[in-house]
Amino acid sequence: MTEPARSTAEAVARRGYGKLVALLAARTRDVAAAEDALSEAFALALARWPLDGCPSNPEAWLFTVARRKALDLARKRGRDAAASAHLRIFSEGLSAGVDDAPIPDRRLALLFTCAHPAIDAGVRAPLMLQVVLGLDAKTIAAAFLTSAEAMGKRLVRAKEKIRRAGIPFRVPAREELPGRLDAVLDAVYAAFAEGWSDASGTDVARRDLTGEALFLARLAAKLLPSEGEALGLLALMLHAEARRPARRDSAGEYVPFAEQDPGLWDWRMIAEAEALLRAAGALGRPGRYQLEAALQSAHVYRKRTGTANWPDVVRLYDALLALTGSPVVAINRAMAAAEAHGAETALAALEQVAADARLAEYQPYWAARAELLSRTGARAEARRAYDLAIGLERDPAVRRFLQRRQGD
Repeated sequence: MTEPARSTAEAVARRGYGKLVALLAARTRDVAAAEDALSEAFALALARWPLDGCPSNPEAWLFTVARRKALDLARKRGRDAAASAHLRIFSEGLSAGVDDAPIPDRRLALLFTCAHPAIDAGVRAPLMLQVVLGLDAKTIAAAFLTSAEAMGKRLVRAKEKIRRAGIPFRVPAREELPGRLDAVLDAVYAAFAEGWSDASGTDVARRDLTGEALFLARLAAKLLPSEGEALGLLALMLHAEARRPARRDSAGEYVPFAEQDPGLWDWRMIAEAEALLRAAGALGRPGRYQLEAALQSAHVYRKRTGTANWPDVVRLYDALLALTGSPVVAINRAMAAAEAHGAETALAALEQVAADARLAEYQPYWAARAELLSRTGARAEARRAYDLAIGLERDPAVRRFLQRRQGD
């Protein structure tokens, strides 16, 4: 296989997967069948494009092939009513010649479909990550602190629910939004966080994932300008993305926030984030993402002005913890409390969430614990916590940073 053909196929897979799944499943509501058909289309592309050359419109080529594959799969399923409906729908327009036509973007509609009240609340965001952004069950499970096997089963059941219930693919009316918007924003943020884990932006798949998440966040903010949480999420993501150039030094080593050079930050992106945060605040309905964006804003203010604002940061974390009850927020609050009130106080706060079984393999918990133990002089316990944090960390640069901290 020639490298250009493989690169093109992989790029389309990363950037067009959700768009194509959404379009294929928009009428049948059968997400699993759309995924199967698209998988076969990608396999054919990898076989054909190196020999025939890449088509001028790869997405349209894949859509046409996947629609035919879906038709074949429906035929193989037999003569039941569902199969007959698929045959009829996929037969319509097969000769329409879409090879040069643009592919409409139905991803936001698919996101809201996955957030339908008929879908179990706990699987809505994971379902979006898989069908819209193409993440596998293992990656999604790690983001939601559960097992890959359990997550896989839940995703299969959710797709079957969409098919059986005939849930429509559309952006809901405004009165329906409150029950669905949170899950959509959660999925977009989880996708961004997965891409954010590639600090240097050298992993193409994760870099594209970050870009896709930002695109979807912008789309949601544009569509829903009176929803403070949509604006807050975009502000949060922009604040984080603005710092990407400073997260690694010239040798590729990890640079913690406190040691970053603000001159490397994207200040235009930060200004946009601040404007979004002000607009969200003016709506008078604070929520999780607005609070998280406000925390980012507070960190930037401290770095820019040199003003110690840790008590304010702790108060923001208090509000966020009261709202979410998240052990992840509790960990971050403890680290802020260490700056405001000392490591002993912070360690006592961290102990309050230590019994949460989900944290056993959560790297940031062990890194935070190791840092706090080290500050209190509990060297042996700190070393054990560092060992766990280093073992759980997948980024080599962060592992080296932790190893240096362990040796201090």
